[in-house]
Amino acid sequence: QVQLVESGGGLVQAGGSLRLSCAASGRTFSTYAMGWFRQAPGKEREFVATISRSGISTYYADSVKGRFTISRDNAKNTVWLQMNSLKSEDTAVYSCAARQNYRSSGTVPEAYDYWGQGTQVTVSS
Repeated sequence: QVQLVESGGGLVQAGGSLRLSCAASGRTFSTYAMGWFRQAPGKEREFVATISRSGISTYYADSVKGRFTISRDNAKNTVWLQMNSLKSEDTAVYSCAARQNYRSSGTVPEAYDYWGQGTQVTVSS
């Protein structure tokens, strides 16, 4: 089992940057592909980015491509989401998630086995 704890959210002006962290418990972190999702009020949970177990492969939603970067360090049991050029529409609760099925595309919530509690990101215009 994996426990995930996000941090790094906050209030930032449009055009600014934030770096979210997701710390995982357990010794098997490297066996999980990881993803970030977000959910704005009144909207469904939305895929943001995913990274392979090794960290070599990444994939992004079109809405964040070129602005966000997902990365991981298996020695530190941590995955990050660097968010640059933030826009008001990026405002949401951001959650990290872990999946054992590394063959999945990882773009839908149903593919994931474990979730963090989420961290609020608010972008003011």
